[in-house]
Amino acid sequence: MVRSGARRDDAFAAYVAERRPQLFRAAWLLCGDPHRAEDVVQSALARLYVVWPRVERARSVDAYVRRALVNSHIDESRRPWRREASAGDDLPERSVGAPAVEEHDALWSALRALPPGQRRVVVLRHWWGLSVEETAADLGISAGTVKSQTSAALAALRSALADQSDSLEENRT
Repeated sequence: MVRSGARRDDAFAAYVAERRPQLFRAAWLLCGDPHRAEDVVQSALARLYVVWPRVERARSVDAYVRRALVNSHIDESRRPWRREASAGDDLPERSVGAPAVEEHDALWSALRALPPGQRRVVVLRHWWGLSVEETAADLGISAGTVKSQTSAALAALRSALADQSDSLEENRT
């Protein structure tokens, strides 16, 4: 006879095995440091495990884990030792996309330069593919704030990437 706790653990383990790479990439985009991203994911998954039966029954696992990921990132950034600058700007070993190295570096620099609130909105809207309303609910802000943060973030990214593109062209000539 299989205990219900074993089924719970099996279901949780299957979810983590399937979603962990995406959770790591999202956390890495949020915080910009692969080591901190691992901490954020681990914290979010620990929160998820505690309430696993409830969120699984409600079929809201992805929504819960997104919110836990963002909240874990916010908690991590508030810790005094996290206010220090990161020792390295290492990119994760796993590929986030398939752009050229120069484009990847430029995109990462531009994303990292965004204020944390704008970065969170961009990650949830454009990485996770959430709607304005879903992003607002996950972050606990209004839909209007999501729209204005997205607009400002995309304008900043466009400007930064245009500047980077101009710099790359000058270096090639």
